[in-house]
Amino acid sequence: MVSCPKCDASIDVEEEELDEGDVLSCDECGASLTVASVNPVELQSEDEDEEDDEDYDYDEDEEDADEEEEDEEEEEQWH
Repeated sequence: MVSCPKCDASIDVEEEELDEGDVLSCDECGASLTVASVNPVELQSEDEDEEDDEDYDYDEDEEDADEEEEDEEEEEQWH
């Protein structure tokens, strides 16, 4: 039996037919869910994915700024 990670409602699907990356919808709360693992079956809310992406976006921006500073320092050494 597969349960929604947001509201814990049962989701009526054939577990054997699921593949990683499949997208399901919870009939109870309407959450959009992605199959994160098939053995055992684990579902992840797409809202959680967006929150994770936001964290990575911040880190990437910070990393880009650090690289630009390093490039400027290298240019100053050659002048």
